[in-house]
Amino acid sequence: MLNKTGRNYVGLCPFHSEKTPSFTVSPDKQMFHCFGCGEGGNVFSFVMKYHAISFPEAVRQLASRCGIEVSMEKMPPEMQSRMKRQEALLSINRQAMDFFRRCLLDSAQGRLARAYLKKREMREDVLQRFGVGYAPDSWDGLLRFMSNHGASPDLVAAAGLAIARKDKPGYYDRFRNRIMFPIMDAGGRGVGFGGRVMDDGLPKYLNSPETPLYSKSRILYGLNHSKLRCRETDVVYIVEGYFDLISMFCHGIENVVATLGTALTPDHVHMLKGYAGRFVLVYDSDQAGIKAALRTVETFRKEEIQGRILVLPSGEDPDSFLMKRGSDAFAETAQNAMDPMTFLMETAIKRQGLSVEGKLRIISQVSRLLASVDDPVARSLYVRSLADRIGVEEKAVLEKVRTVLRFKDKETVDSRPGNALNGRSTVAGRRTGTTKFHRFERRIVAMMLQYPEILPEVRARQLVDKFQDVMLMSIGKIILNQGQREAISVHDLMHRMENDEQRRMAASLAMDEQSWNRDGCLNLINQFEISVQRGKDTLLQRIKTAEEENNQDLLIELLRERQTQARERC
Repeated sequence: MLNKTGRNYVGLCPFHSEKTPSFTVSPDKQMFHCFGCGEGGNVFSFVMKYHAISFPEAVRQLASRCGIEVSMEKMPPEMQSRMKRQEALLSINRQAMDFFRRCLLDSAQGRLARAYLKKREMREDVLQRFGVGYAPDSWDGLLRFMSNHGASPDLVAAAGLAIARKDKPGYYDRFRNRIMFPIMDAGGRGVGFGGRVMDDGLPKYLNSPETPLYSKSRILYGLNHSKLRCRETDVVYIVEGYFDLISMFCHGIENVVATLGTALTPDHVHMLKGYAGRFVLVYDSDQAGIKAALRTVETFRKEEIQGRILVLPSGEDPDSFLMKRGSDAFAETAQNAMDPMTFLMETAIKRQGLSVEGKLRIISQVSRLLASVDDPVARSLYVRSLADRIGVEEKAVLEKVRTVLRFKDKETVDSRPGNALNGRSTVAGRRTGTTKFHRFERRIVAMMLQYPEILPEVRARQLVDKFQDVMLMSIGKIILNQGQREAISVHDLMHRMENDEQRRMAASLAMDEQSWNRDGCLNLINQFEISVQRGKDTLLQRIKTAEEENNQDLLIELLRERQTQARERC
């Protein structure tokens, strides 16, 4: 829900959890920007992010809503080729899904698979909803089916459904005698498959390889079916496997996704931020599940996600737990899911034990984690909790954490650009977003976007070539490459941006409400040029001083910096 505020519209951001609206849409500039999480762009960027789809797909979706037919002939040749390839692979996957589904329902070979699914109490309506099928126990069953429908074996292999023979020409089916789970992207397109054996054979699970359509680090199983429920509840459960997810759907729990043979990745987190504010990991209690949870906790920390970890009773996974105890018991257990720090402490205690040596190892291990907690109140509470849990005086744990913090602070100081202890100057600190030059360059790009009348002056003085920030330089050059036109369409500029980071930066600068006039622009340009010249003079003076003092290490570093500056401005 967006509310009009002045010339813009403001509302809660769909890409991160917030209580105070910071998501802003500018009809004049035809773009959006969130001042909370930094997401920004045009309508295509929004649709791509919101639905986790590619640019061509976003174009087609928006065109369809407006009753416009998109012609491939008007696209660049490379995009035409890529889209035709994707369409061919999507068609292969659709045919394969139909084949596997029919094998499950109609063939005599599917009898054992149907019995297996019934034994696991899988509801038929849910199986049908997810398109679950069966790959027959045949070396070329799928290939023969595809051949009869005009698909080449090479294309079937490119889709990850066939493997080239080693001893002779030809291919054979990748999936044989397995329950088959079609893997859909968030938009509901079939991009891959997962297959599970029905006995003790290995590998237990077999997934499609990486293809132009399928990347396990960017796909979450079931998201196409669960995204609406995730938005309604603002909670997403994250499980490890196909059966775990389908079992939860069978028990009425539909705000759930599954990772595909990998821990939750930053890409997964960014995707889920658009659907839910609270993440609950539901992992097995075995060692593999604990290890996966530990990896995901680290991702939570880096991505600043306040997730919870639900470790089920020993020997249970979500599927078995729900079969035995039902959805009410699961909901009750989920209420007691641990926060990441408590989970890490409990894991360390379980792993190290409570002997004297074990307690020492726990404190040594967990103190580094506690030192990473920025909120001093939260850190103090965790320290008290750990001390009580392992029976050690609180001040002893606190002193250990303070030691780690002092060491971290020293490392931070020592690694700062120009610090004598590390023998480095400003190279490591360039493009960090905190330098005087960076602030100047941001303002100049904002000025170029909002007061395009100044572009001839920017070109004449070659200001962008003097930038130190590589991203701001690239955005500045894109603006200048619009030609001699004085009218700048930020909406159109977005199409020329190479990546999301550029688009977010440009959106942020374009939404700046600063008023510009020619005198103010010229004043900023003059200040910037003076600073650049002072920087050059300072660097040259430092090089001369290093030569006079015969400080070879520093001299080499300064010369490298000068060379880097020259190269980046080429």
